[in-house]
Amino acid sequence: MSKEYQHIFFDLDRTLWHFDENSKKVLNDIYIKFNLSEVVDSPEEFICKYQEINEALWKLYREGRINKEELRGKRFYDTLKHFNKGNVEVAEEIGSYYIKHSPRQTLLFPYAIEVLDYLFKKYKLHIITNGFEEVQYIKLKESGLEDYFNVIILSEKVGVKKPHPYIFKKAFSLSGAKAVNSIMIGDDWYADIYGAQRVKMDSVYFNPNKTEHENLVQYEINCLSELYNIL
Repeated sequence: MSKEYQHIFFDLDRTLWHFDENSKKVLNDIYIKFNLSEVVDSPEEFICKYQEINEALWKLYREGRINKEELRGKRFYDTLKHFNKGNVEVAEEIGSYYIKHSPRQTLLFPYAIEVLDYLFKKYKLHIITNGFEEVQYIKLKESGLEDYFNVIILSEKVGVKKPHPYIFKKAFSLSGAKAVNSIMIGDDWYADIYGAQRVKMDSVYFNPNKTEHENLVQYEINCLSELYNIL
């Protein structure tokens, strides 16, 4: 590798912290705790519908068409409504349970700790995330990640979300990094990779499911252990 990097910026959800599996664990618990078997045949059916609705709402949130409160208020209500249980109070209870317990799950992607141990000795590590402030810090602490990172950049604090160039420029300012000596690692091509491209920063597209695409990428990996070959 001819280029000398000094700073590495990671996305958190679905890059280091295993969002989907951690979320499924809590959604399974919700299915049992709130007796959803009365209206939904299986936890898999409940989780599938929730994920579909949640992803659609997150897309609206990223586009600035709904706010955080609307996202959190609607995702479980709309899911329950689909199964003819559109109860606002129950949806709020479930939403509160999810927000309390989900960020305390600790499953990381394979090799996350090993790779961070390796990189921590060579580079300054940082996080840039579009996730909500109060849960992202809990995830980092509970999963043993917080001590690896110098600066945590949250879209809520900055006021714009990835891929907006300003959040990356703010990250450079807060960390003392520059685009020329930094690299971004993330699973979301639009938010992470395109965002990095917009500020002329190198990037690694983390694609653990080997999803086919035609997007322009500089580096692509399917396992975090492949970072040993790049960095």
